[in-house]
Amino acid sequence: MRNSKYAPLFGTRREKGMAIYRLFAVSIFIGIWSIWAYRVSHMPRKGEDGKWIWIGLFASELWFGFYWILSEAHRWNPSYRCTFKDRLLKRYGNDLPDVDIFVCTADPAIEPPVMVINTVLSVMAYDYPPEKLSVYLSDDAGSDITFYALLEASQFAKHWIPYCKEFDVEPRSPAAYFISVSDTNDTKQDKPLATIKKLYEDMENRIETAAKLGRLSKEICSKHRGFSQWNSYASRRDHDAILQILIDGNATDIKGSALPTLVYLAREKRPQHPHNFKAGAMNALIRVSSNISNGQIILNVDCDMYSNNSHAVLDALCFFLDEEKGQEIAFVQFPQIFENITKNDIYGNSLIVGREVEFHGLDGSGGPLYIGSGCFHRRDALCGKKFSEECKIQRKGGNNMMRREKSALELEENSRFLASCTYEENTQWGKEIGLKYGCPVEDVITGLSIQCQGWQSVYFNPPRNAFLGVAPTTLPQTLVQHKRWSEGDFQIFLSKYNPAWFAHGKISLGLQMGYCCYFLWAPNCLPTLYYSIVPSLCLLRGISLFPQCSTPWFIPYAYVIVSKYAYSLIEFLWSGGTILGWWNNQRMWLYKRTSSYLFGFTDTILKSLGFSDTAFVITAKVADQDVLERYQREIMEFGPSSSSPMFTLLAAIALLNLFSLLRVVQKLALNKDSISQCQAMALQILLCSLLVLINLPLYQGLFLRKDKGKIPSSIAVKSVVLALSAITCFTFMY
Repeated sequence: MRNSKYAPLFGTRREKGMAIYRLFAVSIFIGIWSIWAYRVSHMPRKGEDGKWIWIGLFASELWFGFYWILSEAHRWNPSYRCTFKDRLLKRYGNDLPDVDIFVCTADPAIEPPVMVINTVLSVMAYDYPPEKLSVYLSDDAGSDITFYALLEASQFAKHWIPYCKEFDVEPRSPAAYFISVSDTNDTKQDKPLATIKKLYEDMENRIETAAKLGRLSKEICSKHRGFSQWNSYASRRDHDAILQILIDGNATDIKGSALPTLVYLAREKRPQHPHNFKAGAMNALIRVSSNISNGQIILNVDCDMYSNNSHAVLDALCFFLDEEKGQEIAFVQFPQIFENITKNDIYGNSLIVGREVEFHGLDGSGGPLYIGSGCFHRRDALCGKKFSEECKIQRKGGNNMMRREKSALELEENSRFLASCTYEENTQWGKEIGLKYGCPVEDVITGLSIQCQGWQSVYFNPPRNAFLGVAPTTLPQTLVQHKRWSEGDFQIFLSKYNPAWFAHGKISLGLQMGYCCYFLWAPNCLPTLYYSIVPSLCLLRGISLFPQCSTPWFIPYAYVIVSKYAYSLIEFLWSGGTILGWWNNQRMWLYKRTSSYLFGFTDTILKSLGFSDTAFVITAKVADQDVLERYQREIMEFGPSSSSPMFTLLAAIALLNLFSLLRVVQKLALNKDSISQCQAMALQILLCSLLVLINLPLYQGLFLRKDKGKIPSSIAVKSVVLALSAITCFTFMY
């Protein structure tokens, strides 16, 4: 029972009308069982055509039904959160905890330094006591250009932060803000706006000039002692730890107010030592920050995910500092939202149903996944501490005084060893402490481990988006990103961290199912490939695989198909999407399952057998101008990157279905007696027709387009040969 002395700092609302939805879900489940019953009762007997094909379809439909049951965990019990920031400020005033903010970057070529510092400046300008904020930039490339950009940002921050607070600026990323106020009519703000914009543009020009040159002049390097640490730099994979406190606890802005602490870190790297990708960078940040600021709350954001809401810290603290339930919360996950999504989301990158439906459902089952960015953590939980009733935030921190008493140079010298490549040897870092190693999706496995130690997590989707990032702008980028996600998730499923046994009795059944729904993305490739290929091939031989429209067995198929996709469309529109956006999402569902997930599945199996190693691919955050123009016009981008085997397979499947449908049309045109046979195979023809229709952009990329975004001719030739070979082989076999 809640202590009546304190009003809650956050509220939870359950979705109404769930009884109706659950009845609807039960009806679909009955339809699925009926489909299974049809497959079993109509199995071809020995000697009849298509028995093994029938068994394959039955296995596929068993999987689809099982996976649908798992997906219901995302919809069975959704919850929605709200916060009461006024109560938080009234209750605690200036007695708020220190917050450390981690921004991670890994490659200045695909994560431009200007973009990185915009993210850094946006979180430095949070509406929060600056003396309680510390911002750390982890540069895993160890780039002196990125360090120079951060040094420039540290000077610009002295002007930008007071400007933000004086005019209550939103968003507080300079680049995003200047775009949003290009048409402002506020005459009082005109002069200060022009001044701050000029300062920003000058800084931006200096950084971009240095980035284009690829080196820094001696004049620039002489301006700060930190550049001397690059004297021993060999390469991004072979260098000493570089740690520089650019703004310490004594610095002030142009108005005389305190500034947040700002720290640059490039952890030590040596070729003979594994660096464990982003997880290793995060763990180095956890250790170094514990010696400098030691904030009890940690926010981590990707370098392209700038803060769009200056009150997000206060929102998160409403959960952590709630007197009744706050002590059990380990992390607060905000949604990942992308500002460059086109109206109809051609690549399905908005993940709109995930953030508006699925994560609310996970929250109702005990908490969302940790998804790697836009997440506020309790430091104790991230460092492996198990939940107990005594786990409360100590709001009065002594680190501010420590930072003022010690010089920046002293703190750097005392903390640099924490970022050495040998520090973690014979320790529990990466195992029981910090982020987990050995998996491309270190965030998900870390979040699961934290929840299994008794902690809860919270999903908060505020009215004003907390963070905005950059989504991939080409199909190859999107598919490669999903390959990494599906591969990492499937690795977890095959490991000791499988929720079925690792989390048994530690988290709710609904949350276990929710995790498994993501962890089993990769195996979805097998039944989807089967359904995308075999029924169309069987059309060529007149082998019927589905019930005729005139039989009662047609009803469950029709009901499940119509109900599932009608609900999917309604859900997508309710989440804020469009009809064409839903159609694009269905296309990407097919492409991911028949390419990204297949290669992710294969690589995971090979890795488990010892034939390959884990790799981490960074998604590019920049694109050529002509690529951006096609993206904004929602023209699918294939380009030179589509020479991957993924696209050969996608194109071959699309052509196989096209050739099969054309053959059926030819039969109908030449032989009217074929009409009755086609009526008996209506569902099969419908499936093949939909697959052809959904692949129209791919056919255009193969044969009709002349721009640089088309599919290369070599892929077109390979896919035609592969499709015709498959058709020929099947025709002779059956």
